[in-house]
Formats: sequence, C-alpha cells, structure tokens
Amino acid sequence: MPSPHPALAEADLHARALDLATHALDHWSEHPPTPRDVARQTPGDPAIPFLCRLVTAIPDPAAGASAAGAGTARASAACASAARASAARASAVRAAAVWARTAGKGPHHPGLFNGGLTGTLMGLQHAAHLHPALAGPATRLRTRLLTHPRPGHHGHVTFPDYDLITGPAGLLLALADDDTLDPRALLPLIQHLSDLCDSDTLAGLRAHYPGHPQLGWLHGHINTGMGHGAAGVMTALAAAVRRLHRHDPTTVPDHARAALGHLQHWFRQEAFDDQRTLRTWDGAGPRPHPAIPGARARQAWCYGTPGVAWALWETATALGDNGTATWAGDAFTTLAHAYDTDFHLYGDHIGDRLGLCHGAAGVLLIADAFHRHAHHPAASALRTRLLTYLATHDEDLHTPAPQPTSLLSGVYGVLAAILTTTGGDRSWLACLGLR
Repeated sequence: MPSPHPALAEADLHARALDLATHALDHWSEHPPTPRDVARQTPGDPAIPFLCRLVTAIPDPAAGASAAGAGTARASAACASAARASAARASAVRAAAVWARTAGKGPHHPGLFNGGLTGTLMGLQHAAHLHPALAGPATRLRTRLLTHPRPGHHGHVTFPDYDLITGPAGLLLALADDDTLDPRALLPLIQHLSDLCDSDTLAGLRAHYPGHPQLGWLHGHINTGMGHGAAGVMTALAAAVRRLHRHDPTTVPDHARAALGHLQHWFRQEAFDDQRTLRTWDGAGPRPHPAIPGARARQAWCYGTPGVAWALWETATALGDNGTATWAGDAFTTLAHAYDTDFHLYGDHIGDRLGLCHGAAGVLLIADAFHRHAHHPAASALRTRLLTYLATHDEDLHTPAPQPTSLLSGVYGVLAAILTTTGGDRSWLACLGLR
C-alpha cells in the first residue's frame, strides 16, 4: 500500500496530539501539583500556558469546509474537528486559570526554567491570550526583571551568572522576543553577557564549582551546552542583535558583535568528528588534544551537535557570516545522517528518551528550525523521522498518573513540540533559542 501523503499524515498526528494535550490539560487541572508533591512541584514553569496557547491557536476547520462547499463526509469531519477544537479550548481556559494561581509560588530566582521568574513571565504572557487580566501582572513582572541585579564573576562563573536555564541568557531570550518592549532595554543584559565573552578563549565563562558533587567535572572549564553553556549565551546574544537590528541597525553594540565572533571562533576550534563521523562537541572545553576517542551519545537540545549547530547558524545569520552558516549546516548534516534513535536516545525516564532537553522532541524542534529557516534537506528528512518516532511512542504521552510539569523534561513539552512542528503556534519557541 502506498504511503499516505506527508501533509495528511502530519494532520493526523496533529489531531492525535491535540487529543492527548487536551487530556493532559484536563488531568493537570484536576490534579495540580501540591506543595508536598516535590517531584512535580515546578510552579511558574511555562509548560502549561504554552500548551494552552497551542491547543487554542488553531484554525477553525468548520469555516474552511463550509467555504469549500464540502460534501457530507468532509462536512462531518469538519464538525468533528470543530468539536475537538471547542473541547480543547475549554480545557485550555480552565488549565491556564489553575496555572495562574500557582505562578507566584516558585523559588523566585530570575531564570527561565526550574520555576524561575522569567519562565513565569513567559507563561503569564501566553496565558493572557486566554485570560487578558493576566497582562497587567506580566508587565509588572517584566519591569521587575529588567532591574534585577546581575552579579559579574568573570572567569569563575556559576550557572546563574550567565546561563539560559537559571541565568540572564534566558531572560535576554525572553525579552528579545517581546515586541512590546523597547529593544534598547536589552542593552544592559547584552553588556553583561558580552563582558563574559571578551576573548577568543572565552576565559570569562570558566566555571567555578570546586569540589561540587555533581558539577566538579566542570570546574575550570567552559560548558558548551545550550541550557547551561556557551551555546545558550551565543543564541541569546544573536537573538538580541537580530532584534536591535530590526529596530535600528545603529543600536547594535560593537561589543555584542565582538562577543559573538569570539563564541563562533571558540566553537569552531572545539569541534571534532566522533567515532560515528558526527561533527560534535564535548560537554565542556577546552577539549583534550586529540579528542578522547569514541562516539558521543548525548546529542540533544542541551548538549552536542543539535543545539550547538543551531546556535552557530543563528549567530552566523545574525552577523551575515555565510561561511559559518554553511559550516554549521554541514555539522547538522553529519548529525542527520548519523542519528540513531537506538543509540542517541537512552535512559529510563520519559524526558531522556522523548523530552525537549535530552530527547527526541528537542532534536525534532531543531531539525524543524533548520528545515524552515535554512531550507536544509537533511534536516527535513530527520524531522520526518523524528515525527514518526514520536508517533510510534504516543502511548508514553498519556497522563493517567502524575507527570512532571517541567517543559524541558515532561510530557507537556513533547506534546508542544509535536503540535508546533505539525502547524501549531511557534511563539513559545523563543524560550529554547528557536523560532
């Protein structure tokens, strides 16, 4: 039997994900995390409002069928789709309201994830599309975050000093995507991150974790990743430069361009080909010379080729550097050709295999970004493979039991990725450094 048309297959997958997302939002509204439920307690994480926006920002299928003068079968399908959309909206309105009641109860650090206030800000902005009264608290929180102190520890930083998940890189990404904000308000954050990248060695980003039980491996080195490393800093600065350039090219600071040049140089120097002929990066650098042999299994949004290649491509296009853009695209091509779901997706937790941070959903979104913005054939093929992979694992996306509410590691982020890549709203992707 011939394969179904890709557009029809994606429409079916979108409909299935919409049903699962509606079920997930209903379950969450009925069983929101409690203060005693530590494993799921991430108040302020934007996963719920992002998913709410996704399930409501869909076209009206009934209107399309009527305009086309559809026959009985098509009209019946349109009615079913309209009923699905109506149920999804009701679930989203209810879940967004429940989420808003928990939004101020996180740990109050300024980060984008782990319950941070920047994530709460983005959540409020998205929930305001369903509950307009939340726009006021979002504006007040944005003002607070713009004046939040940013300590500088050049050369002995910890994650909150610079990173995307808990630090100012995440705040810069969120603010750079806010079209209601005067982009000149980004300049202090740009200055802070540029100061940490003031040389080709990136010495300002060397981590300070002496004797730390989990992060001691990073002490004295530079994290390469998107979530906690230099790739996230690079992506945030590139987004800010792009935003300033759209506003007024003369407002782009020279130190931001210089910092991005240093980051590009460092990442190109740190790249190597692993045992599977994949151009990649270790979790921290500078890497030993020669690189330690073997294949690098962690290839995800957070570490490895997917996130770093995208960060380099985004930076190169922001600077008009065609050579580096091609080089970054070539790196992603090696990933697309070598990517092996049996090898590169591992772990017992759903977040490791399917999630945005470590798993298939994050790689899918990056492949989709290369597909859409770089018109990259290898990325298009990988995107299709990963959509198929997630479709065959949809039994893991049911939520009969309590699930973590974290966007990066939970079911909600996986469903958001599927809905987005099959035609859904893309406005939430800025929190991942994507578009």
